[in-house]
Amino acid sequence: MRWFVDECVDAGLVMRLRTSGHDVVYAAEVAPAVTDTTILEMAQVQDRLLLTEDKDFGDLVFRRGVRVPGTVLLRIDPAQHALKIRRLEAAIARFGDKLFRRYTIIEEARFRSRPLRS
Repeated sequence: MRWFVDECVDAGLVMRLRTSGHDVVYAAEVAPAVTDTTILEMAQVQDRLLLTEDKDFGDLVFRRGVRVPGTVLLRIDPAQHALKIRRLEAAIARFGDKLFRRYTIIEEARFRSRPLRS
């Protein structure tokens, strides 16, 4: 899968995605300290799923109508690194390309997902 990963996401998770064969652009490497709007624009232009731990993206996507191919929000305690990896991998296995055109929230015990506006 093609990912654009927000810089707030742990670099170890980025490495795990890459070693699993995903095509990952990491904001911390290519565009550190840019605005959330710019992150969404970059994901849109590159047709990549946005992976973030910043819930502010929900406001930009749903209230302001900023377009993005899909968003995956990790809502797991940052100290639970191994759990974040397992839950992200489980979401990828379960939803695959269906993560596109959706706003998906990954929590410790469940996934929540809603379609994005066309």
